[in-house]
Amino acid sequence: MNRRPASGRKATLAPAFFSPQVVKARRFYLDLNPSRQARLAVVCGGLEHCTPDYAVHRETFPFYSIEYVARGHGELRLKGRPHLLQPGRLFSYGPGRPHRIASDSVDPLVKYFVDFAGTGAPALLQSCRLTAGSVAQVFPPNALSLLFDELILSGLRARRGRRELCVKLLECLALKIAGANASLEEAGTHAFASYQQCRQHIEAHFLRLHGLKQIAGEIHANDAYLCRLFQRYDCQSPYQYLLRLKMNHAAERLQQPDAMVKQVAEEVGFPDPFHFSRVFRNVLGLSPTTFRRLR
Repeated sequence: MNRRPASGRKATLAPAFFSPQVVKARRFYLDLNPSRQARLAVVCGGLEHCTPDYAVHRETFPFYSIEYVARGHGELRLKGRPHLLQPGRLFSYGPGRPHRIASDSVDPLVKYFVDFAGTGAPALLQSCRLTAGSVAQVFPPNALSLLFDELILSGLRARRGRRELCVKLLECLALKIAGANASLEEAGTHAFASYQQCRQHIEAHFLRLHGLKQIAGEIHANDAYLCRLFQRYDCQSPYQYLLRLKMNHAAERLQQPDAMVKQVAEEVGFPDPFHFSRVFRNVLGLSPTTFRRLR
């Protein structure tokens, strides 16, 4: 077993269920013997950079777990079925769920994980369509990285209330997964690829884009088809997503002391500042002038 420094002060014995086949790891430990009566308890979690020969084979596991691939590739076997591991892929397992995880020798896995227990653990996994022994894909592939980083940071801090905070972050993670989850069958379809292409094009060019027809023309797609794709995979239309990106950018600019409303409006493609103000209020709930006073 490996040893690691806990919060930079004393050594903590790493549990035997961690593989030694990692180049480096950043892990935290909260409660390796959680109460059976607890509704939800985070046991441990972290980020592992796997070696090219990384391989784990378990017939069972004492806790529920969510693993999330940040970079690299590998293979997972659940219920005897092989699954490709790639960025954005996440999977779960738990008691009585045999699984094998192997890293690609050329492009080794870098993956986050969180282990947890409690009477509410199965319901939490059910809420994000990731019941123990299942695989899913999130879009965009880096959608969960910031939350996992915050979970690790909170778990490493030796502060009062960190266990409760980590439980709340786990629940936030489940909500985030539910919102970004795409089934494996959907993730491999032409429709999902078209949705990804549209979303990425909007993200890359939102400042100069003006409307749905322009977006559709630039990616050579039908505008009605794009609306159906966003209705299927998202909670907003392509145009609503475009406006939110524009208004978020405008809000950042308006926080600068020398930024004028008219100037910012033109930057995000609104030559009429009054129209810009109406859209800004509709999207963010405040007028640009009121928003500036919040600085």
